[in-house]
Amino acid sequence: MSGLQISSAVALPLEEVEITAIRAQGAGGQHVNKVSSAIHLRFNIADSSLPEFYKQRLTRQRDNRISNDGVIVIKAQRFRSQDKNRADALERLQDLIRSAAAIQKARRPTKPTRSSKKKRVDGKTRRGKVKSLRGKVRDRDS
Repeated sequence: MSGLQISSAVALPLEEVEITAIRAQGAGGQHVNKVSSAIHLRFNIADSSLPEFYKQRLTRQRDNRISNDGVIVIKAQRFRSQDKNRADALERLQDLIRSAAAIQKARRPTKPTRSSKKKRVDGKTRRGKVKSLRGKVRDRDS
């Protein structure tokens, strides 16, 4: 795999992604202290060959994986094998860059219909009558 395919027109060379093997955290028995199976991925947005559109959208995104310096940091330690964690980290980077390119549809505010308002009020009055009937029985002859 020579590059990371972002879209049909955009590919990211793997030379721009810094991948470091580190020791995974958490329980794992005797094997965990000897093997660096977790992957620490760093990707500098500003220094990359991504189109300007992607760079601007990524830096504006509110994501805790993107530092103030514009560096994406991803730590992958889901799997026991280093190769699987590397593939997982690259896939997560790919998803993050793709999500920056997705343009959300503008929300058009709607108003409740007249019948839905009427149903709501009718339900409230019906519930109020039920609750009022739960009270103490009043003397009717006075």
